[in-house]
Amino acid sequence: MLDFITKGISKVFGTKSDRDVKELMPYVKTTNEEFEKLQSLSNDDFRAKTIELKDYITSSLSSITTQIEELKEKAESDETLSIDDKEAIFKQIDDLTEQEDEELENVLMEILPKAFAIVKETARRFKENDSLTVTATHLDRELAMKKGHITIEGEKATWNSEWEAAGNMIKWDMLHYDVQIIGGAALHSGKIAEMQTGEGKTLVATLPAFLNALAGKGVHLVTVNDYLARRDSEWMAPIFEFHGITCDCIDKYPANSAARRAAYNADICYGTNNEYGFDYLRDNMVTNPKELVQRKHHFAMIDEVDSVLIDDARTPLIISGPMAKKGDEALFNSLKPRVAQIVEVQKTLTNNYLNEAKKLINSGDTKEGGLALFRAYRGMPKAKPLIKYLSETGIKKTLLDTEAVYIAENNKLMPQADEPLFYTIDEKNNSIELTDKGIDFLTGQDEDPNFFIMPDLSIDIDQIEKSTELSEQDKILKKDELIRDYATKAERIHAVNQLLKSYCLFEKDVDYVLMDGKVKIVDEQTGRVMDGRRWSDGLHQAVEAKENVKIEDSTQTYATITLQNYFRMYHKLAGMTGTAETEAGEFWKIYKLDVMTIPTNKPVIRDDMEDMVYKTVREKYNAVADEVNNLTSAGRPVLVGTTSVENSEIISKMLSIRKVPHQVLNAKQHAREADIVAEAGKPGAVTIATNMAGRGTDIKLSPESKTAGGLAIIGTERHESRRVDRQLRGRAGRQGDPGSSQFFVSLEDSLMRLFFSDRTAKIMDKLGMEEGEVIQHSMITNSIERAQRKVEENNFGMRKRLIEYDDVMNVQRDTIYKRRKNALYGDRLSLDIANVLYDTCHSILANAGSNYDEFELRALQNLGFKPEITAEEFGKGGAHLESRFYDLAQAHYEEKNKALVSKTIPVLNKVLADRNALKNEPFMAIVGDGTKNIAVFCDMQKTVDTNGRELIKEMEKSISLGVIDQQWKEHLRDMDDLKQSVQNASYEQKDPLLIYKFEAVELFQNFLTKVNAEMVSFLMKAGIVEMRFQQVAPPKEDKPKLSTNRKDGDSEGGSAPVTPAKSQKVANRNQRVSVQYRDGSVKRDVKYKHVEEDVASGNAVLVD
Repeated sequence: MLDFITKGISKVFGTKSDRDVKELMPYVKTTNEEFEKLQSLSNDDFRAKTIELKDYITSSLSSITTQIEELKEKAESDETLSIDDKEAIFKQIDDLTEQEDEELENVLMEILPKAFAIVKETARRFKENDSLTVTATHLDRELAMKKGHITIEGEKATWNSEWEAAGNMIKWDMLHYDVQIIGGAALHSGKIAEMQTGEGKTLVATLPAFLNALAGKGVHLVTVNDYLARRDSEWMAPIFEFHGITCDCIDKYPANSAARRAAYNADICYGTNNEYGFDYLRDNMVTNPKELVQRKHHFAMIDEVDSVLIDDARTPLIISGPMAKKGDEALFNSLKPRVAQIVEVQKTLTNNYLNEAKKLINSGDTKEGGLALFRAYRGMPKAKPLIKYLSETGIKKTLLDTEAVYIAENNKLMPQADEPLFYTIDEKNNSIELTDKGIDFLTGQDEDPNFFIMPDLSIDIDQIEKSTELSEQDKILKKDELIRDYATKAERIHAVNQLLKSYCLFEKDVDYVLMDGKVKIVDEQTGRVMDGRRWSDGLHQAVEAKENVKIEDSTQTYATITLQNYFRMYHKLAGMTGTAETEAGEFWKIYKLDVMTIPTNKPVIRDDMEDMVYKTVREKYNAVADEVNNLTSAGRPVLVGTTSVENSEIISKMLSIRKVPHQVLNAKQHAREADIVAEAGKPGAVTIATNMAGRGTDIKLSPESKTAGGLAIIGTERHESRRVDRQLRGRAGRQGDPGSSQFFVSLEDSLMRLFFSDRTAKIMDKLGMEEGEVIQHSMITNSIERAQRKVEENNFGMRKRLIEYDDVMNVQRDTIYKRRKNALYGDRLSLDIANVLYDTCHSILANAGSNYDEFELRALQNLGFKPEITAEEFGKGGAHLESRFYDLAQAHYEEKNKALVSKTIPVLNKVLADRNALKNEPFMAIVGDGTKNIAVFCDMQKTVDTNGRELIKEMEKSISLGVIDQQWKEHLRDMDDLKQSVQNASYEQKDPLLIYKFEAVELFQNFLTKVNAEMVSFLMKAGIVEMRFQQVAPPKEDKPKLSTNRKDGDSEGGSAPVTPAKSQKVANRNQRVSVQYRDGSVKRDVKYKHVEEDVASGNAVLVD
């Protein structure tokens, strides 16, 4: 009914898509008018048009830019400004920066037709000419040294219209259609442009990329894999570079390198979503502003936006490093034999129940037979004999009827059904739960019966507290023992659950593959191997134990962010894809992105046929193989889409038996992808591919293939997502080519088993579908799409849940990264230190209450001085006391720094006078507070010129960064633990997310208190222990080995810098010491002078 009303309204008022296109049509007209004007210009005059647009943007924003520069200069140079004045100036700068961005958007919309026309005219000139000759600029000469298609002769530069992209020579042959100008305008407006496969999304992106690059604030083009990032950057670069707009690709260079920094500084840079996200995290781990690679997040355009923002959004980006705790291998290997045994016992048990069910149901006893069938299903839902039996007429209905009885009244009778099983599997929610019988089986007969039973902490601690037989000391020891026992058992039970999951829910060659002795995850959306990504929470180690490969140690999170929150940081975000409409609601809710459907350049004439539904998988595969044979005989190229590596190999074997030549494109053949796709459009070519979503490669047909009927798409299974099916269909019928698509489905497919509606299943039972029969009807196709909608809703729920959890973290991350950035640059650090000092003074007064002695003691402990406040003044309290205490603390800090500088400057002057060669070298100051030391590197000449201010600033930076990084790492671990522990709240009918939000706030407040206290304490007590002038270089980038949870192709993850946990007190230079390095290695009994640089730079610490 609702669909009928919607269609009626659309007929009267037009669809949303029609209205969106109508709104942008004027830009097409004006762009083409400007395009006509440019055609008569010489190449040099044509290039000058870009400079005119750049100058126009600069002049339009000059008043705001000047104000910002003046305010920055004032904040930096005016020493008379109070803390409040500085805060007001920085707020003004932030407001003006926002205003500048808004004004820039107005200016860009004004010049859009001219900029788009320049890009279109450049494409035309390259298409219609073999080369273009211009007066050589500095950039032309620079590019000619790196790229073969540009040659310099005297004052002239010649740009050839043929150049290399991804290892292949390409001749430029494209010119923007009108619909591509609409797509470009939509992208510039910050929308998602839904464009069919083959409509030239890569070319469309050149229009808004060029326009936004004119402002010089950076344009990020995001792709799904590094091959596409490299190919597109090389393919499109000459269109930009011809006009002096620089273009690069971040994935070509190692992380944290100068080359990657230069790539980000290009006007337009291409890269993969993962690398952009990881670079952001790495940038928030550096200790020197010169190490930063990214600049402001201004404008991002995402190719295959649904793949990046929907499919990849379920896994957060994580940078992890080594963890002190080891022993995962021993834990998983010790538990693996028990788990393997219980899985085998359960298999036998469920097979017996299945055989019993068959007998009872055949004899007419559906009640007991249904129960036996339900137990077999609860115990091993993926068992192939069970799946086959459920496809028989009436059996699925019997199972559903039995399930309805046991789940009634909030699962009241479920314990009766589960009682004989060792564990139960919930396939839909990907979870496993041990039963009491299973726990008894795992415990064994000779062991502690409570080996897998968690103690009840609250009850047991209460009993210890109330015990009259135990002394206070014994009570403390008992409590510690109880908590240790709880932690050990929690870890043991968790490992068992993960091992059970690995055996029962994760299949080799479906969910993962074994390559080079490692478990590598297969992306369910694209069928690619996700090299470097690991499942979290011990699951990956469990799968490694199951497959008998090396179990990697657990890692600790150093930094994390979800893709959703990373891309929401951009001032403007846009995207392109062939399929976004099905997720339009999610794009709007999470990213506030509107989806706009762009019309095709030529009408789509592809024939999308109804699904062919078979009873069993075997029949379906036979039908697929026969259909492929028939199509190739007719001279048509065929693309067979599968959902897993295993399925692609089954189809391959069946075609080999029928002697049909074919190519396989799956996770194992990733490297040959481009070659296979290049051949796929030839007559009779057969290509088997795991999910074509997000591959960004078009299959181009030969004339003979078009005459035979075009590309035939055969889907061997409906994917969970309608969007992935549409991606597969969209490979045929590009640019008005002929083609067809047909899906083959069986009742044994995962989607049909888990989500097919009961009503349709009953109708099919009544029809009495026999083996070998096929059903092809729109009702079935619609029912399958409804099942897909259910899964999509389920997946959206998971992503929404993930972002709700990460939103809590995001507030905390923004707060701490902002403070870290202030410390890194140092411009707003004095303001932060003043605020932290004020908060600490407030905290000391609040904790002391009315106790004057405690107040004095806390002031000495935390601030290192005794405040000149009498007991009488203290007794009066009030706001005046707080202000006076803060003023005294601030004065003490400044006096301490003056004293430190007065001792240091004469020494530096003497060194400079005696050893002039050291003038431009940094010196190293070992700064300590009496308990720990850190190394601070500082420019000697600058320290003298600023009368010590440079030294104080560097000390403040080093101390602040060291404390923030160490405490943030600990806080992330606490947040990980919290996220795991709150899941148990659901057993108490409470919302885990709500508990997480409350607890996270408290944890963050504790974290900030710790950071503030440690930072202020160190700063207030910091003094110089030693100064060294042996031309010491700043610490090398030899940091602990960090890893990311995702990698793309060959792009290097790189090591991200991390501040050491704590440097210990420096020993005498000839004293023999033992030191431990970050990788865990230990050097014993060495002279300190041989390792002092490693200790000073934080790469090693002294150990007893």
